[in-house]
Amino acid sequence: MILVVASSKDVASANIAKQILSHYEFEKTVESFQETPVYTAEVAAREVKLITLTEESIYAQYLTDLFAPELIVFISRHSSVSGTPTLSVHTPGNLTEAKMGGIPRTVSVSPANAMRDALKAMIRLKEEMNLDYEVSYEATHHGPSLNVPTMFTELGSSLKQWRDPKAAEAVACATMEAISKFPRPQTAAVLGIGGPHYNRKFTRMALEGETAFGHMIPKYAISSVDTGILKQCVERTLEEVEFAVLDWKGIKGEHKPKLIAMLNEIGLSMKKV
Repeated sequence: MILVVASSKDVASANIAKQILSHYEFEKTVESFQETPVYTAEVAAREVKLITLTEESIYAQYLTDLFAPELIVFISRHSSVSGTPTLSVHTPGNLTEAKMGGIPRTVSVSPANAMRDALKAMIRLKEEMNLDYEVSYEATHHGPSLNVPTMFTELGSSLKQWRDPKAAEAVACATMEAISKFPRPQTAAVLGIGGPHYNRKFTRMALEGETAFGHMIPKYAISSVDTGILKQCVERTLEEVEFAVLDWKGIKGEHKPKLIAMLNEIGLSMKKV
């Protein structure tokens, strides 16, 4: 079973959920969750459930106590100070302390190929629907920290975009396309390290080739990373992690020797971009 999770606290999430229910053959069941209906559909011979939380998705640490899904996809808003219209995807989890849900220094399991499938669908739909939006990976951040493959597909970055039905449709369709392909024959994944929170190099590598990024550790988090976190990011990726991709200019010089030593210690090869 695959679980799609919306939130009634989230304008974009509700908008994306509406588009999913409008464009795909979900049926309302007799079940309810947090006093809201549960919807179900069969997608590629697999049951998909859509539930709605009455709280913010980042605090749904309890979900795997109630469900046993193969994959969880949170449909969500994305916020940024710039307000740049963005369609994005990332794995949740905390590389450092837990400021926004989840467990400190604990990341969710990253479904690298499913994230790339969603990202590629987003860029195609953006062009087909003539949407003036950027498409991007985001670094691993915020809760929840779950023990099953988990990703966020997001619409941002301000209220105008959260209410945009066409952009919400693009996220809805990208979400369902990724779900329909899961789990396809899994190609190896990579760990991304360095650069900004929205890493254009990593995004371009995924969109233009077959590189599937799992966890991504941004420049601002590197100083807090140790071998334990690096090893966790490798082990908590659904696919085998083949090597680390280093955004070399996006890593402070003072952090480079220690980072290389830690990667050598855990036995992970690296490539600089």
